[in-house]
Amino acid sequence: MTAGRSPLAHGRRRECAPHRLTALAFAAMLSACGGGGGGSGASAPAAVANLSPRVLIEAPESANSGETVTLDGGASSDPDGSIRSYAWSQTSGTAVVLSGSTQPSASFTAPAVSEPTSLAFSLTVTDNDGAAGTGSVSVSVQPSADTPRFTVSGRLGASVSQSLDLTTNDPLNANAANDSFDNAQPLPNPTTVGGYLNEPGSGTEGRSLVAGDVEDFYRVNLFQDQSITLLVANAASADADLYLYDASGNLVDFSIDTAELESVSVPADGVYFVNVSLFAGATLYNLAIGSGVPVLPAAQRYANVLPDQAIIHYQADDADPALDPEATETRLSDRLATRRIAGGRGRDGLFSLPAASLDAASARSRLGRLRERRRAIADDNLRDVWRTLVSIKRLAREPGVAAAEPNYRVSVRATPNDEAYPLQWHYPLINLPAAWRITNGSPEVIVAVVDTGILSGHPDLAGQLVPGYDFIRDPESAGDGDGIDPDPEDVGTGNLSGNFHGTHVTGTVAAAGNNRIGVAGAAWGVRVMPLRALGTDGAGTSYDIGQAVRFAAGLANDSGTLPAQRADIINLSLGGEGFSQFNRELYREVRRRGISVVAAAGNESRSEPDYPAGYADVFSVSAIDAQRNVAPYSNRGSSIDLAAPGGDSGNDVTGDGYPDGVLSTGAADGGFAYTFASGTSMAAPHVSAVLALMKSVNPGLSADNLASLLAAGELTDDAGDPGRDDDFGIGIINAGKAVDAAVAALGDSIAQAPSISVSSDVLNFGGRAETLQLVVAGTGNARVTSLATNADWLTVHAQTTDGDGLGRYQVRVNRSALEDGIYRGEILVRSTANTRRVKVLLAVGSGEDAELGTLYVLLYDPAADSVTAQTATRSSDGYRFRIPRVPAGDYLLFAGTDLNNNLRICDAGEACGALLTLDQPLRLRVDRDIDDADFPVEYQIAIPGRQSVAPASSAARALRRAR
Repeated sequence: MTAGRSPLAHGRRRECAPHRLTALAFAAMLSACGGGGGGSGASAPAAVANLSPRVLIEAPESANSGETVTLDGGASSDPDGSIRSYAWSQTSGTAVVLSGSTQPSASFTAPAVSEPTSLAFSLTVTDNDGAAGTGSVSVSVQPSADTPRFTVSGRLGASVSQSLDLTTNDPLNANAANDSFDNAQPLPNPTTVGGYLNEPGSGTEGRSLVAGDVEDFYRVNLFQDQSITLLVANAASADADLYLYDASGNLVDFSIDTAELESVSVPADGVYFVNVSLFAGATLYNLAIGSGVPVLPAAQRYANVLPDQAIIHYQADDADPALDPEATETRLSDRLATRRIAGGRGRDGLFSLPAASLDAASARSRLGRLRERRRAIADDNLRDVWRTLVSIKRLAREPGVAAAEPNYRVSVRATPNDEAYPLQWHYPLINLPAAWRITNGSPEVIVAVVDTGILSGHPDLAGQLVPGYDFIRDPESAGDGDGIDPDPEDVGTGNLSGNFHGTHVTGTVAAAGNNRIGVAGAAWGVRVMPLRALGTDGAGTSYDIGQAVRFAAGLANDSGTLPAQRADIINLSLGGEGFSQFNRELYREVRRRGISVVAAAGNESRSEPDYPAGYADVFSVSAIDAQRNVAPYSNRGSSIDLAAPGGDSGNDVTGDGYPDGVLSTGAADGGFAYTFASGTSMAAPHVSAVLALMKSVNPGLSADNLASLLAAGELTDDAGDPGRDDDFGIGIINAGKAVDAAVAALGDSIAQAPSISVSSDVLNFGGRAETLQLVVAGTGNARVTSLATNADWLTVHAQTTDGDGLGRYQVRVNRSALEDGIYRGEILVRSTANTRRVKVLLAVGSGEDAELGTLYVLLYDPAADSVTAQTATRSSDGYRFRIPRVPAGDYLLFAGTDLNNNLRICDAGEACGALLTLDQPLRLRVDRDIDDADFPVEYQIAIPGRQSVAPASSAARALRRAR
């Protein structure tokens, strides 16, 4: 395989007639009209239009597989100037690697093909005045005559638990309307559906491009407490919603958010209509029907949404009149009947969306085609909430609007009662309240803050500190009249005046919470070890800092003493030293001792590494502002590990009347106070605090463990470019997610209490299976006392069990006395410790084959980095396939759907498979006829919410197919 190329990202052949030997393409000439005269009335001379370049391409009409083909555009010319650039691209056919794509001539190696295949290419030539001309050429690739040829055939396995939307964009799929209650498509329960929706004119070329397909209705028998989940594959550019209606057409639940996932719950057994409704754009989707995961119904999920109110954030661009906030506000008022409640005109603010002022035109603009849907909602308040949310979704897509969101009714949960907490916008930004529901920190966890020292008398730091040390060797810099000493007090410049940088950092980590005064620390339950290494001017030396780090880590240091308990995390909100081999080894040793070091990336707005943050064994933290953008001062670059709030005191985006700096403990005007500050120094302690929360629930986590969780995306939300980038590193710290990861990482480290577990909480027999297996396992001397079922058609028998009743059981169903339909039973497994319930689902009279629509089978040649051949198969063929005349060689075999008809299989939301598996495709040696190339194809479902590492196999990416 060519380095850096993937079998899953390349073009397939497009059938077209071969070009003649030379293709000549002339760009259209531009003409100009004369303008009006000046004050004298004389006509201005007509401007001479710049002529576009003439594109001339020479290429062979055909080539044999393996030959080098040259595409020569060197004879192209510009009639009134010179050519500045060339740009070659492939427009159709089996994808090839173009060498010299920005040169007058490009070349490629003709791929291995099983039949004559046309490849099309385009050349765009740009002249010195910016005018461009384009030409195209095709080359027919012929299969090698002397290569042995064989047939590859097999069968694709499609699970009966998968279903297909009958109105996808692939013209080769069956087509039957399912856009209303009257023609709702029947579905089994449970099932996973693959589907596609698009607005008219949105999406890719295909059956529904022009007319659109905005509603899919499904009819299904459901059980109480089941849930239905919609996964919107293209949520970044599209928006789809989920509605649940009862058999009479009453709307019983809905989910109308704007994220990747929508869920509704089933209130009672019965027949229901499930409606996937497109709000905007074009998207693939998966619909999971029958899940037992608890889901709050809309009445509870949206209970805190204030009806008829919206918070609107404007786009603003002085150079673009269309993005003038005041003009946008006027237009929204005229068109959508919005009325400002709070905030100055033309500024982000709170608006009302009064229903009373909705005339017919405003209702059409605000609710669109959905306006009649409100009649199906019986509850008046829920109807108001639905109308509000739909209106907000429409507002968010209006020109000049950056974002629109509901105004929520807020009540106290796990958040602290500190009086200035509402001004600490930086905590909700990183989901700290979610983490606080689990822990606010343990006093056994210590964060060392190496900084300017501490104002130990600050009321919000009382009881939050452990003994520290002063490592400033220079008495003048220290300001306290001596060298190193056991007192880390920050003397400032006298009389409680000064910077008090260390006190601010310490407050962000562990200022006392729930004490009704001031602020709260992000981990107010932990303790801080204040270590003074920066003087009254905020400066220090790398040597003094190193000694403080050694003390915190319990290593020998110039104080001649060690702390009673070494630190778990060391915060370094400082920087500016050059690279030091000595210090690099120090941080390596600290890491080996399991201690995490967190450092500020620096405030120079540059990309070069700043030390100590730049060392590999230190977590380097960049800063974000209140809008989750990288702060303008923050350093960036390859050494950044993650990002956290650092603030931007030059703005008040939060609209609270205060600068958007980080609020924490400090001093001012001769007294203790709370001050705003901005910088990566403020970002670092947010990360240190979150790591301390993780250590509080899982003390065994080492620095290496934390680094691994970070690399896996378990501690952050991805931001910027997908994956790691030089602005945010792995992403923005998410405290709730991080604490969850720490709990999950406990594994077997906690002594297990007596308990039994079952291999599955649900057994789905579908319409065919008669027996399934259930495994009961136990811990802590738990013993099974009984197994019972609640249905005559359901029985359980022990197969291989021990004296405690633990082991394998056979579960059998008997359909003989049952009418057509779906059934649900239950197995009750009782033990001396606990009871487990296993739900059993059964279908009668629905043993039909699975339907995934058209599956495209592609044979990929890794040596040539191209697809050699393809075929298509359908359920009517039993999903059997046959590829004839395959040249001898080694191949990979893939198959999948193309529901959006974008000529790629295996997109998110589509079915996909590989011989043998997607994770580990088998290299198929074709040196004979092969008739058993069987493998499964299924929807690739990924519940959003975790950042995952891309699989090692290139099979996770989409394959290009031919028309």
